[in-house]
Amino acid sequence: MTVTAIRDTVVVTNCVLIYIPNMSLRDKVEQLLPNWERWYPSLFDAASDLGIIKARVCDPSSLLLTNRHAAVQQQAEAAHREKWGYLDSE
Repeated sequence: MTVTAIRDTVVVTNCVLIYIPNMSLRDKVEQLLPNWERWYPSLFDAASDLGIIKARVCDPSSLLLTNRHAAVQQQAEAAHREKWGYLDSE
């Protein structure tokens, strides 16, 4: 591969472009552990044991849909007030 820089322009020649598709969770598990169904009751159990997926601790209040979508609701209310001229003092 040859790389030439000409005034903020980079020219790359003689390279090969390889497309690597994203693998599904099932594909990743089967690549690491063929016949995983023999030992694990679910795909998620196998993926967890293999370290492909990991649990993370989060604040329980973040799991409520009302809290997760509060920002979206506030933006919608602000857009409505802006469009229709509604003020809180009225």
